Amino acid sequence: MKNFDICKKNSTFAPNFNTKSMEREFILINIIGFDKPGVTSAVTEVLGKYDAFVQDIGQSNLHHQLNLSILIRVDNPTQSGDMIKEVLFCCSRLEMIVRFTPLSEEEYAAWVGRQEQDRFVVTLLARELNARHIARVTALLAGRQLNIDNILRLSDRPSVDIPVEKRHSCIEFSLRGNLPDREALQRELLEVSREEGIDISFQRDDMFRRNRRLICVDMDSTFIQTEVIDELAMRAGVGDEVKAITLSAMRGEIDFKESFTRRCALLKGLDASVRQDIIDHLPITEGADRLFSVLKKCGFKIAILSGGFTFVGKYLQERFGVDYVYANELEIEDGKFTGRYLGDVVDAKRKAELLELIAQVEHIDLAQVIAVGDGANDLNMLGKAGLGIAFHAKPKVKESAQQAISTVGLDGILYFLGFKEAFLK
Repeated sequence: MKNFDICKKNSTFAPNFNTKSMEREFILINIIGFDKPGVTSAVTEVLGKYDAFVQDIGQSNLHHQLNLSILIRVDNPTQSGDMIKEVLFCCSRLEMIVRFTPLSEEEYAAWVGRQEQDRFVVTLLARELNARHIARVTALLAGRQLNIDNILRLSDRPSVDIPVEKRHSCIEFSLRGNLPDREALQRELLEVSREEGIDISFQRDDMFRRNRRLICVDMDSTFIQTEVIDELAMRAGVGDEVKAITLSAMRGEIDFKESFTRRCALLKGLDASVRQDIIDHLPITEGADRLFSVLKKCGFKIAILSGGFTFVGKYLQERFGVDYVYANELEIEDGKFTGRYLGDVVDAKRKAELLELIAQVEHIDLAQVIAVGDGANDLNMLGKAGLGIAFHAKPKVKESAQQAISTVGLDGILYFLGFKEAFLK
């Protein structure tokens, strides 16, 4: 394969293609230079005059620098020389640099054959991304013979005037290749994520990735930045005892139902009016408003599946337009908590069952479901969904989940779905 660079303005040089021995030609045209309106129009107008067929086309623009690539097929090679000269003159007028690369039939066929390889997407997300982060991730991909087809910035162009703690930086890599051991690569990416303090999502790029329809979210320490039972316990004067049981359950050290029963018992005698005070001071997780506003506009169904309590879930349902709420109900007699609960406990098993039930009711494939949670009692739910995300989760949960977000708020989920910041405003 030979490349012909035409860099000098007003140059009349054109490559000498051997047109007599070829029935048709494949030519890759690369055009770079300062971006301006009309470049694609002018070049394709020339190609159209010679009846060139566009086999592939792509364009990127970084800091006003245009990179336009067009792969064409010419069925009448006797005209290739004139066509190339005219493209050259066109680019010269536009003050662009152009390169022509002829491809053989075999090279083109090999390129077509690569379209059958598996497709994946890797998303890098953090407050700020360093070149080292990209280098480490792309080195792993190259080691697995995964080729990068496209790189897309999903976040806004970062302003140095915005505090780091309020920034989002996200890059998406589209990949192609055969990957016999996907789990091994995910483990390696998780290790990079942990060492570098960034979030890395690795997903198969199929028809479901951009067509999710249901999101099931844990409530305590996910939708809100507190454990409601701990808030109740502090007002009952048993905060330390309940918090210790909560942490043990979140780490997966004791059964959720057992821990829930023990914690509820400690609330016996607490005045039920404290519920309003808790709601009035509820700390909503960063990014929740934007995430659910965008998803509702896109037609998503939203469900809260929580081991917490219905009085908070109902408040969030009204505020955010949540479609389903399943949580636990504390028993109240004479205006005070009895220390018991009503009905079945919404534990890990029940959450997974409810996720599947809602999907069936809404006629949604499980591959189109997103599940988000932070604790061990969310693992069954995360595993059931097509996209399970451990959100600011405990280490055991993060290691077991498909994907994880630990650096930004809930709206970081939008990047994992392929949303571009420019379309969210």
